[in-house]
Amino acid sequence: MKRYLNKFYFVVLLAAMVAMGSCSTEDLDPSLEQSKRSEEAIKTVGDMEGLLKGAYNRLSATGYYGRDYLVTNEVRTINVFSNGNSGRFTTEAALMYLPNSVYIWDNAYGVIAIANILIATDVSTLEGDQDYGRHIQGQAYTLRALAHYDLLKTYGQQYVGGDLGVPYIKTFKGGNDFPSRDTVDSNVNDILSDLEAGFAAMSDDYFDASKEFISKYTAKALEARVALQFEKWAQARDAAKTVIDSGIYAIVPAGDYVASFDNDGGANSIFEIAYSGTDNNGSNSMEFIYRGSVYGDIQVLPNVETLYGDDDVRADILGYEGDLLRNMGKYPNREANVIVIRYEEMILTYAEALFQLGDTAEALTWLNMIPENRGADLYTEINVDNILLENRKEFVFEGLYFWDMLRYGMGIDKVDPLQNILESVPFGDYRLAYPIPLTEIDANSNVTQNPGYGG
Repeated sequence: MKRYLNKFYFVVLLAAMVAMGSCSTEDLDPSLEQSKRSEEAIKTVGDMEGLLKGAYNRLSATGYYGRDYLVTNEVRTINVFSNGNSGRFTTEAALMYLPNSVYIWDNAYGVIAIANILIATDVSTLEGDQDYGRHIQGQAYTLRALAHYDLLKTYGQQYVGGDLGVPYIKTFKGGNDFPSRDTVDSNVNDILSDLEAGFAAMSDDYFDASKEFISKYTAKALEARVALQFEKWAQARDAAKTVIDSGIYAIVPAGDYVASFDNDGGANSIFEIAYSGTDNNGSNSMEFIYRGSVYGDIQVLPNVETLYGDDDVRADILGYEGDLLRNMGKYPNREANVIVIRYEEMILTYAEALFQLGDTAEALTWLNMIPENRGADLYTEINVDNILLENRKEFVFEGLYFWDMLRYGMGIDKVDPLQNILESVPFGDYRLAYPIPLTEIDANSNVTQNPGYGG
């Protein structure tokens, strides 16, 4: 991890200065001595905001939420495959990735580095709105949790028979430049602790209606997601209910469902990544990888069409380019924001948690709130199969179904010859965890490689 603690000290501050323009060149000079405390470069709350925007910019990178993270999680399911039109994502779809790829590692730890600077800042010494500064720190705690959670899911051994997670970095320059991997349980506890700290630090007074900045209830929504992933049912229930009871968000009705993916800051959006026409253009865009004849590598498997009834508006997301079944409605253009988490997930999380805690009648009521708003048939009973089916229908192409399968001990079935895998991949197979990048292994001898990748 030393390469991050050294490299990001300069790069992160400079990037934030350029992105925001609120921090002077003198304050954030990238040629400062490495031993200089990062806090000394932050003089105002405006400087904090500049750094914060740098963290959001890392999230939006093509190698993270800008494309690769969401697409990689989709091509490892029975929803889509890579047709190899431009040679992209065939390796990921075949689960043949190699340790020479950094995947999300750099960007996620870049987010964490910025978050740690902000968390360590003494807001009481800064010029400007100090209450807003503390709200920024709440966002930083939440971002640190989100990035570590993404890293844990991707590189952790929880689904391949081991107990190692990822290094959980809590300080920007804390003296431990060569940290080892923490356990999965330790990671989960730290993630949830950060989300609780983020929720406590943020204020409703700074709610961002654009949803492009994390707000107070984003932290609770992410807490619900994490708790559900690791079967902390009561915590998932309570966190989801807190978001529901906030009254801030709403399920998108059937008539607005398709259009909602082209309307930034919608009523159902809890947090989304800001995009403009200049972000991830051309071949780097989600739009370009899902559609078109030049790239269009990500093609929908035929079984997805069979998921939806005749009146289910979610089928309208699908369409054809010639004879190729496509995702036509989600990520409709390169200026549409990418939603990280939306309110419908809280409804289904609450339903699932209630079911797992034994309240099946109430759970069924909440489960049916989504099909009620999609023109779809209602469920007459609630069970794991119906919960996973509804999640898949609602969040197809959004990168969630892969993690749903793993948390219920499912592997990846070979259901169609178009899939890039040669045969079914059972739960526990080493390929369900990504390899730690070799660049990190080489830089830090305390970080051990995942099984199956050598070293």
